[in-house]
Amino acid sequence: MDYRIKERSWIARVAAWKLSSKRVAIVIGRTIHLHNATREDLLNNKRWLKHELCHIEQFRRFGFMKFIALYLLESIRKGYHNNKYEAEARQAEVK
Repeated sequence: MDYRIKERSWIARVAAWKLSSKRVAIVIGRTIHLHNATREDLLNNKRWLKHELCHIEQFRRFGFMKFIALYLLESIRKGYHNNKYEAEARQAEVK
């Protein structure tokens, strides 16, 4: 799978603030944006990496703009934790 990792991402910093989390990874397209984590942290944590790679696959499956719209709508309706795309990514962690 083709992907990039961006450390010290302002996008991930905003996500960390919104989620009240110290350390965050967020996927936009094929890029995993990190805040308070290094490339090595992500690559050494197989569950975390599988979770983020699942989001990359979701972007590929639905298309960039469509997936962002679906993800945001699902989060508004059900909340972050109950978002079906997050649930799918959590399931991918253990595969």
